[in-house]
Amino acid sequence: MPAFRPALSPVALAAALIAAPAWAQTQPSNQQLETVTVTGIRASLESALNAKRQEKGIVDVIKAEDMGKFPDTNLAESLQRIPGVVIDRDAGEGRNITVRGLGGDFARTRINGIEALATTGGTDSSGGANRTRAFDFNVFAADLFNSLTVRKSSSADVDEGSLGATIDLQTARPFDMKKFAAAVAVKGTYNDLRGKVTPKTSFLISNTFADGKVGALLSGAYSKRKVYEEGFSTVRWDNGPSSGGWCPPQGITTGLPTGSTATTCGPAAQGVARLPNTPEYLAAYNEASKATNFHPRLPRYGRLTHDQERLGLTGSLQFRLSDTTLLTADMLYSKLEATRQEDFLEAISFSRALTAGGKQQTSVLAAEFNSAGQMVYGKFNGVDIRSESRFDVLSTEFTQPTITLEQDIGDTIKVTLRGGRAKSRFNNPIQTTTTLDAPNVDGYVFDARGDDRAPLLGYGNLNPGDANGGFKIYGVPVGSTSITNFTPSEIRIRPNGVTNKQDVLTGDVAWEVADGLTLKGGVSYKKFSFDSYDFRRTVETMNTLPANVIPASLVTTVSDFGKGQNLPAGSITSWVIPNLDAIAAAYDIYCNCLKTGVAGGPGDFRLTSITNGNARGGNRSIVETDTGAWLMADFETRLGGMPVRGNVGTRYVKTDINAAGYLATGGGSLVTADRQYKDWLPSANVSVSLTRELMLRAAAAKVMSRPPLQNLNPGGTLSTTGTLSYTGGNPQLDPFRATTLDTSLEWYHAKNAFVGLGLFHKKIKSYVLTKGFDMAYKDSGLPMSLLPSNFTGDEIFRFSAPVNSPGGNLSGFEINVQQPFSFLPGWGKNFGVLANYTQVKSKMEYVLSATGVGAATVTEDLVNLSPRSWNLSVYYDDGTFSGRVSTSSRSDFLTTVPAGNNQDVAGKKKTFNVDLSMGYKVNKQLEVTFEATNLTNQPNDQFISRGMDNVVVNNYTGREFIIGGRYKF
Repeated sequence: MPAFRPALSPVALAAALIAAPAWAQTQPSNQQLETVTVTGIRASLESALNAKRQEKGIVDVIKAEDMGKFPDTNLAESLQRIPGVVIDRDAGEGRNITVRGLGGDFARTRINGIEALATTGGTDSSGGANRTRAFDFNVFAADLFNSLTVRKSSSADVDEGSLGATIDLQTARPFDMKKFAAAVAVKGTYNDLRGKVTPKTSFLISNTFADGKVGALLSGAYSKRKVYEEGFSTVRWDNGPSSGGWCPPQGITTGLPTGSTATTCGPAAQGVARLPNTPEYLAAYNEASKATNFHPRLPRYGRLTHDQERLGLTGSLQFRLSDTTLLTADMLYSKLEATRQEDFLEAISFSRALTAGGKQQTSVLAAEFNSAGQMVYGKFNGVDIRSESRFDVLSTEFTQPTITLEQDIGDTIKVTLRGGRAKSRFNNPIQTTTTLDAPNVDGYVFDARGDDRAPLLGYGNLNPGDANGGFKIYGVPVGSTSITNFTPSEIRIRPNGVTNKQDVLTGDVAWEVADGLTLKGGVSYKKFSFDSYDFRRTVETMNTLPANVIPASLVTTVSDFGKGQNLPAGSITSWVIPNLDAIAAAYDIYCNCLKTGVAGGPGDFRLTSITNGNARGGNRSIVETDTGAWLMADFETRLGGMPVRGNVGTRYVKTDINAAGYLATGGGSLVTADRQYKDWLPSANVSVSLTRELMLRAAAAKVMSRPPLQNLNPGGTLSTTGTLSYTGGNPQLDPFRATTLDTSLEWYHAKNAFVGLGLFHKKIKSYVLTKGFDMAYKDSGLPMSLLPSNFTGDEIFRFSAPVNSPGGNLSGFEINVQQPFSFLPGWGKNFGVLANYTQVKSKMEYVLSATGVGAATVTEDLVNLSPRSWNLSVYYDDGTFSGRVSTSSRSDFLTTVPAGNNQDVAGKKKTFNVDLSMGYKVNKQLEVTFEATNLTNQPNDQFISRGMDNVVVNNYTGREFIIGGRYKF
């Protein structure tokens, strides 16, 4: 497919959509419109609304418009259309969700009735490898599913484990189709930043046999995605000279960074002379050294190249063994393979403390800070510049077989047995970083006075694009003279991965005791296992250049950087980067061996895990076994002449945890810990039909969500000499527990029309945060075997670990509107609108120091909570032409409290996304489609500090346009 470059703005595309129906009406398909009035967008909305109305709890549903045709290209992006659901993106694609202010750790996802956890890897700024309970929805193609249900209220028959919501994903089954059905779609996707066209295809085939007693279905989806992610980032910000220090003017000997001397700012600094003691330079030095002023630690331009390939398959066999017996076997398979290359041009002098190669000889020529203390301009001498490239190979393979047996016993009893295994295996076998370096560059400039999200970076006497210029591989030593406090070039090799597995068995019975009363009960068994590994190269610095290797052969170039970013005039658009393949060959970096015998030759290239302090924490495992039982009564009656439906019941669950990790002692001592807790979780849901159109719902429940996986690690650092202390995880954590209250008023005022108001409140009683506290060792849950023989366990240790806090309240409301314009004349009746708005408030108390007992606290928003979010979609569907313009917005939200480096919070800025989809049915079999996503080219804008709003990441991924066709057989 040839590349094309659309230049339509969101407004222009929306206008084109509005105008399209008039054109569509002129086509010779008018005669068919009366026979296809409930297909496409309107049919899916009608089906979803009917499903919502029939539920006894508070539920939202999205249905596929047709077989194998979900309304969005990404599941997460479909989920965000639901009130109260917002998403977080990685490389421009929806990855995780937050429901009513509660992040992915507080939600559970079930596929075909079986709890699952799919995880993958992302950029470090988006969380990196997922070792949490949050579900990564980008593992799957949306076309594999035909319905998506978000359960916001709890009931006894729905598995425990969620404070936010339970998300049910359902794949297609042959008995849903009832007869032969088949469809295939072929599309091409174009990203306007990368300038590449990639394929996307899907198919579904289903049939029934033996007079409808046997059914078989197979579906699949395959796609490639190639995008750039480009922009400016800083990693973090810091204050004062302690992070690396500044070289003072001549004659100044006080106020120097700890451990530095005036001598290190002189000739020993490899030609970086101290500046004369003039009022101008002295003022710049004093301003830059103020502890209240903050500077970027790693100001840099960056391009991330994402290449992704995704394959998904579903299969389903159904057998109607008798009039009362149905056996269903479902299979889901998905494989997401990707490579990612991250290329940065960065100034590293501001990021290193003196003990880690800090540049106290960096001289401040000029410095300017705004009233909040944020550096907006600086000019420096003696700055180390680095060209850094990282290459990742990533793969997630997900499998889930499920078997369901439904057996009717007489007319009043139904038994359902279900079993399955969901396994997600993420591997990052190659994560390799290489660097080129240019020490002591003079005239480096950081200028954010025009735009702090896209500052001008100037590199003084260094030409970053010169392959034969200042960038080189600097080893240890460099020639015969070392460079003071210079960090040599590096090779970092860090393979890692994580495997999650859920084994589930459930048995449920429903007994219709009388008209309007059904007793239900069941038992469940779940075994969840989590296993994480991490390796690191033992020595990460480079050594001298191998013999017979030409330096220019080890480099390549990034070019055409900055498209669509409005970078200031004079910005660098190309720079030299390491050539990983050439460096790997020259240094044999993947040999995993120890090279010795040659002075100054290659060093220790071994990979280590538990013996490596930097890798040890990534090697841990958890086995969690949950056994439960539940009992519930479903009822339908009348109260004061009004129909009343609902359920009341309770769920009992016992959780057994075995966690394993490594302590730093002994080069990595294995530690295991056990924990058991029990919960009774009562719940009630009631729905009252006040009139035929007006429905009032109410729900109350006690709920629980198990602690974050990373907090349960029993590994860490244990000191039994001097000050007795432990720093690490806490396997003795209680789960998050909460009491929830929900109400909604729903007005179904016309066919397919709906207005709803929902109110919700959660009292979270055991929120987990990390703090310092004193405790007798024997009460910690850590093994006594870790203590010296003369210890009794009564010794008081200073702990820095996660604990359960009193928590806090979460409350909010949501408004939901679905309105077809069927009351309009002519083709106007084919329009409709979907809109919703959610507002949430929750404050938690956070500890500002994780080590000190009685440390100061701060009250801030719940992490991942956007106080406001909304969606608006305008659609048109006349049975031949259909289209939709969808917008979604979420306000700022926090990701970390406290943020570190003496700053209060870190988070992400508000987003506003616009997507478009259109389809035209040429005939009953063939439909041509056009889709566009991220029409606003929304950046991933991350910040640190409420007061200064310092930029951490501001990356763009471009717009994507998808054109193709779909054929039904």
